[in-house]
Amino acid sequence: MLVHVRQKQTGIAYLFWLLLGIFGGHQFYLGKTGRGLLYLFTGGIVGVGVVIDLFTLPSQVRQVNTQLAIGIR
Repeated sequence: MLVHVRQKQTGIAYLFWLLLGIFGGHQFYLGKTGRGLLYLFTGGIVGVGVVIDLFTLPSQVRQVNTQLAIGIR
């Protein structure tokens, strides 16, 4: 049985990062619930994690899309 899974988009991830980054919105969008909760309860790990994600978000999206494509997620 073939199931089509929608790929995540970098632009949408950055939109969530911009609007809800300190609350982990972009992490929840990528399906990283544990990290999203960590950001939610620590204020984006006191803002440091949010700044790091500014530069690493495209690779995070590629990684999640690869995992979706091969059926890991």
